[in-house]
Amino acid sequence: MDYQGTISRGVRAPIIRQGDDLVQITADCVCNASKEGGFPIQDKDVVAVTEAVLARAQGNYATIDQIASDVAAKFGDETVGLILPIFSRNRFSKVLEGIAKGVKKLIVQLAYPSDAVGNSFVSFEQIMEKGVNPYVDVFTGEEFHKLFGNVRHTFTGVDYIDYYEKTGNCQVILANNPCEILKHTKFVINADIHTRKRTKRILLNAGAKKVVSLDEILTTSVDGSGYNEQYGVLGSNLATEKSVKLFPREAQKFVEDLQKELFARTGKNVECMVYGDGAFKDPVGGIWELADPVASPAYTKGLEGKPNEIKLKYLADNDLAGLSGEEAIKAMKELIKNKEEDLVDNMKSQGTTPRQITDLLASLADLTSGSGDKGTPIILIQNYFKNFSM
Repeated sequence: MDYQGTISRGVRAPIIRQGDDLVQITADCVCNASKEGGFPIQDKDVVAVTEAVLARAQGNYATIDQIASDVAAKFGDETVGLILPIFSRNRFSKVLEGIAKGVKKLIVQLAYPSDAVGNSFVSFEQIMEKGVNPYVDVFTGEEFHKLFGNVRHTFTGVDYIDYYEKTGNCQVILANNPCEILKHTKFVINADIHTRKRTKRILLNAGAKKVVSLDEILTTSVDGSGYNEQYGVLGSNLATEKSVKLFPREAQKFVEDLQKELFARTGKNVECMVYGDGAFKDPVGGIWELADPVASPAYTKGLEGKPNEIKLKYLADNDLAGLSGEEAIKAMKELIKNKEEDLVDNMKSQGTTPRQITDLLASLADLTSGSGDKGTPIILIQNYFKNFSM
């Protein structure tokens, strides 16, 4: 039998700069890694490139002042409420500075005990011990500190209430009902990521005069800035002390051009994708990562859809319970080869992962590349579409 299953390889790349031809660089790196490692490029391999290097190659950056200009143009001389931001210096500190600079006065509403992606500064156990009802109870920053004492993030050690008050030179309140901010102002920026459309609708229905989501800031160039038509400043990261790197533009064109280039070089139909944060939950801190608006903003057609898999453990314990050795292997392969095209609601598929293929691959790529100093912004995934019968 063939003993090789899915293989995820980090591929090293040079430092990418604005203006670099990332299609050529990626193809060079993948082909060189193939030669150096002695493994061939195959049909249905997947080449995943992190959004960070694509945005850098595009020069898709914006300064604090450019963010401030766009916010000021949208709100004029108003007191603005900023609600439900993520607790992350990398993700949000410069965006916060830009928003604060663009308004007359800023009030920040933080969720508790954690933000939308699981960053927390107190636990649910602490909430229960204090008799707090997180659905209705509202606190000032001072009141929250007085009640809970040390409210530092589990991993970073940062007191985000204090940090956001100082960074935004603003008043901070803690509440989970988005409409709480309307007691202070009718002009709101909602900073939540995956629930942003629902939150905006709730606020407008509750009487807000104007609501702007993060995906509506810097959707076009402002004073020469970078931009993202679809996601605005969502998915941005700290670049320098005065600027952020935005989520990349034209990612679909990039993956299609890369697929063509790899076919020209190898004769193989390689699937390509751009990946950001994976979607997986840390069991200690409770963080589930996905701070980007999507796990993959662009991918080639062969990556569309969800897995259609049967559960080997279920078959081994049921259909093949009386078989072992080569006889069991042969029978298992036949079951896989003859499986139904759609296994939804079929007991044989119970316990498999009904997620988008691109979300699964983006998570695998993100875990492989890491977020530190591995130097592998390109990931080559092989045998992902190969099952036990192949």
